[in-house]
Amino acid sequence: MVSLTELSFSWQGGLWILLTVIAYLLALNIGRRTKGNPLANPVLVTAVLVGVMLMVSGTSAREYQQFAGLVHWLLGPATVALAIPMYAQWEKIRELGWRLVASVFIAGVIAPLTAWFTVWYFDAPTALQMTMLAKSITTPLAMEATAHIGGIPALAAVFVIATGIVGAVIAPVMYKLLNVTLPQAQGMALGAVCHAVGTAKALQMSERTGALATLGLCLNGIMTAIILPLLFSSIS
Repeated sequence: MVSLTELSFSWQGGLWILLTVIAYLLALNIGRRTKGNPLANPVLVTAVLVGVMLMVSGTSAREYQQFAGLVHWLLGPATVALAIPMYAQWEKIRELGWRLVASVFIAGVIAPLTAWFTVWYFDAPTALQMTMLAKSITTPLAMEATAHIGGIPALAAVFVIATGIVGAVIAPVMYKLLNVTLPQAQGMALGAVCHAVGTAKALQMSERTGALATLGLCLNGIMTAIILPLLFSSIS
């Protein structure tokens, strides 16, 4: 993670931050016009728009990271802000008790291990295998956890976004096939496995589904971000 003292401010940096914000606002508008279609997810649309601008201007990804370093630095405060929805939904956490923790733990173990086994089976590089382990938690936590276990933080962000979008698209279909009707189950699955993108989809389904998705997002992200580095540090 870039520290605040390492940031270099310039007119190029201010311009790229402004363009990034404009791209995100445009992406939000597209999302509203498409009635929340997962394929029009604001994060994905923003990434595409910024990518196009980088290609047109001939700016490399490394240069963009230097110019708009403040955006990257804000991942830290965004991670801390996860405590806010946790506090707001504290009564629901107490109501569900151990069932909530158990379901989040199971989801947090099965999802990354399944992805890891797939890339391991096809003899993918070790760095790629480690990166896949953090694919089901929100981007700031995934990038930090991946950096601590020998993965590739930038690639982790790509996997996180892809996981969220795919999950948000197929989740309603899977719920119908498996007859999953409880808002608690739907929300926890979306939040714990599909993180922020899944949580946005859950909020479209119902308020309670969105609340439980928020809890799943926060709990799984915090648990995974703590357990993965500790596990690999003890092994090494």
